[in-house]
Amino acid sequence: MLSQATVQDMLSKAEDKKPQKGGGKKRRHPGEDGGGERKRRESPKGEKGQGGKKRLDALSVGYFRRVGERLSEGFEDDEEREMFVENVLTEVKGKAALVATDRTGSITLQRLLPLSSPQQVGEVLAELGGESGSEFKAVSCDRCGGHVVESAVRQMSRWMESSEKESSPPTEEEGEESCGLLEAQVLSFSQVVRDNAAEFIRHVHGSHVVRTLLHVLGGCLGPPRTETRPGGKERSIPPQLTDFEIPTSFWYELKDLTETLMENINLSVTDAVASAVFQTMLTVCHRKRPKLCKQLLRRIMEYLTSRSAAPGVSPLLVFLKDQASSRLIETIIQLSHKPLLRGLYKNHLKGQLVDLALHPIANFPIQRLTAASAKYKLFLRIFDELVQGVEAILAAGHMGVIVQLAESCAESEERQDEMMQCLLNAFHCAEPGSRHVACLPLFMSLLTYEVYYHSDTTEGNISTEIPLTSICYHGSRLVQALAKFKERSLLLSSLRTLSPSDLLSMATDPAGSHVLQALITTSSDKGRGKILKRLEGQYVQMACSRLGSRVLEAVWNSSSVGQRQSIAQELVPSESQLRADQFARHVWAKFALSHFAHRRAHWQEIQTGESKKRKLFSDILE
Repeated sequence: MLSQATVQDMLSKAEDKKPQKGGGKKRRHPGEDGGGERKRRESPKGEKGQGGKKRLDALSVGYFRRVGERLSEGFEDDEEREMFVENVLTEVKGKAALVATDRTGSITLQRLLPLSSPQQVGEVLAELGGESGSEFKAVSCDRCGGHVVESAVRQMSRWMESSEKESSPPTEEEGEESCGLLEAQVLSFSQVVRDNAAEFIRHVHGSHVVRTLLHVLGGCLGPPRTETRPGGKERSIPPQLTDFEIPTSFWYELKDLTETLMENINLSVTDAVASAVFQTMLTVCHRKRPKLCKQLLRRIMEYLTSRSAAPGVSPLLVFLKDQASSRLIETIIQLSHKPLLRGLYKNHLKGQLVDLALHPIANFPIQRLTAASAKYKLFLRIFDELVQGVEAILAAGHMGVIVQLAESCAESEERQDEMMQCLLNAFHCAEPGSRHVACLPLFMSLLTYEVYYHSDTTEGNISTEIPLTSICYHGSRLVQALAKFKERSLLLSSLRTLSPSDLLSMATDPAGSHVLQALITTSSDKGRGKILKRLEGQYVQMACSRLGSRVLEAVWNSSSVGQRQSIAQELVPSESQLRADQFARHVWAKFALSHFAHRRAHWQEIQTGESKKRKLFSDILE
């Protein structure tokens, strides 16, 4: 067994190993060497900070900094780790709130709690909450303390793991002893949140703790929250959630907590921070409690649509244009079932879609509505209304609406011809018919015919080739959606008119590469062959490009044996260049070009076998 002195020696060694920095940038205190731990109890009550707020004393800050450094080094075995954790938590005892609300102490505790047993985490939470749990609010609403409470509550996901690790199933008493305290503290914390719901959900730090609590009570967790940098983008891909078993008590507590939150539904439309809590509530319930989610969605919609507005105007139109409430409505639309969507459109949005799509905030919920309706007949009515304002929406720069409209056409397999014709008109390449072949560069750059070709004449003239330029993100997304349409002949005809250098520019462009890959891989063998003919002479440069090499691999995977042979014949003479390039060397290996160069018959046999296997799988899938 490791003694406490041994653990302190480990901290001392960690301190000795750290190189000393000059300039006095770090605060140094007397006794902050290996023996400093003996003095850390001298001021257990902490020091007074600005405004009279208690803060962790300087010696303890140094101690927890060294604990953090020691944690970074790892442990030789479980026994060493457990002893270390136990001794550090002994130092936390009696001043857990001060440690949690200190920046250094908070970071160290967040790293220590996942290494602690559920019982130890429960003890930390018990101290943070006080005898009645009344102290939870102050710690949770602290910038540093909130992270610690979140980390502690998240450890509830391990309550089943501790039982599984035992060779024999634990008795009921053992189970209560190991996890009962943590479970009880999480329930106690939830009670405090319910008693102070309005303050918690409006607080910039406290609201995050409530959102984590909702996830834990529901039995699903995402990755831990990190500090966001100023200027960072808020809209990002939703985190992947992991499900875990929960105690029965959490099932009932989630219902109680959602009921309390619904009593404060008025805050969801006036406060962006509170709105985020309601979004999390709906997302968790949709995943884990679908029936409860349906009830919540219906009740929130009833509230939103019952507010007073101008005579004859739905209050929902006001909420859709508000930054806080529009985000909540987006979530509602994404999670809604068919009757709710149909009622939303019929009673509130019918005849208003184009105006909303032109609004800088309301256009986002309209995108969600277009996406959610794709699997229902409702989409036909939404399309017929939105298509009337496509040019105005383009002029407003709200390309997300246009892209989503095209993607929903592809998913529903409806209104595809009308969508293509509408885009041809909007980009001024519908008439005369000779302009059709210019559609692909126009769509990718989101420029009209006259702007792209610098043409003021009604006829236009594209006999003079203009190099492909300014492929933009939304243009790329638009063409990728159009590439899923049943009828793609216009796009493919336009692609075949591009020069080989333009095709190379597409293949090596961050946005254009996705377009080229989508159009080639979804083509028939005959259509693909025509495009590959235009690409001849560009394969080596594509292989030596980070993006181009990925396009080339995708093309290879979808090509026939004959088409692969043509590509290989062009690549093999440049063997030394390809093998020396950081990207092309992977192409050389994946295409088995050494076999092609020296054992052609064997290469042919392998490729033919792969081709048959691919065809067999595609037949099965179809």
